[in-house]
Parts: sequence; C-alpha cells; structure tokens
Amino acid sequence: MKIKFKKIIVQLIRQHNSPHEIALGAGIGAFISVLPVYGLHTILVVLAAIIVRPANKIAIFLGTNLSLPPTIPFITWAGYEIGKFIFKKDLPALDWGFFKDLTFQKITGFYQLLFIGSLILGVFCGIVIYSLTFFVVKKIKERRALGPGSKNKKV
Repeated sequence: MKIKFKKIIVQLIRQHNSPHEIALGAGIGAFISVLPVYGLHTILVVLAAIIVRPANKIAIFLGTNLSLPPTIPFITWAGYEIGKFIFKKDLPALDWGFFKDLTFQKITGFYQLLFIGSLILGVFCGIVIYSLTFFVVKKIKERRALGPGSKNKKV
C-alpha cells in the first residue's frame, strides 16, 4: 500500500501540472472529505473534477484521504463543536450517551450544527492542505528542474 501511494505521488508530481493546479485539487479534496455527506463524497469528487477544470483530478481524489476511518470521529467532533460555537447553542458534547437515545429530532438539530461547522472546518482544511501541497510540489519541481544532485544546490 505504501509503495503504491508513493508511486501515485511521484506520477502526480511528474505530470505537467503547475503546483497551483495540484494544490488546488488537494485542497478541494480535503474540503470535500470533511463534509458530513456520508456516501456522497465520490459523487462530489467527480463533480468537482468536472466543474473545477484547472484542478488536478488525481489530487482531488488524494485530498479526500483526509477523511479515513481513524480520523472521522475527530472530524465529526470538530465540525459539531464549531457549529455549536457559531450558533451559540448549549448542547451536550458528543459522547455515547448522546447517541444512546438518538431520535429524529436530535439528528436534525445535530446535523445542522455539524454541517455548518464542517463547512467552516472544510474551508480551513482546504486552505491548509492547498498551502502545504503548493509549497512541497513547488520545491520538488524546482529540484527536478535543476537536475540530479540538486538537493545540495541553492534554489
């Protein structure tokens, strides 16, 4: 798995896309991955790839890997807490007790806060991922342009 991921990254960087196009794709993917539209992420990725032409399609897909099973509880908690803060709601924290007596009314109140909070978190994550990706891809492409042994040369 690690070797395949590395090959995909190397292929992505070798493409003739600018650092902005690759970073834009990664940022959009990160934004989509944070949204609590479970089961619809793939559809949103395809739509984003069609609508945002300059964004690198592979990078959009890779950016969605921010939301993996180990990170989903943290992303959900953060989105909910941001939503609570924005709406100034005094609601219970997310814990097993909250979900034990789950009703449709609880879900609708919970989801509205989660969705708004996740939009804000998604914008933040998208900007951070865009910035990091842009910086890293730009540096790698600059080193590749200088040729072999360029790690020690000044850019």
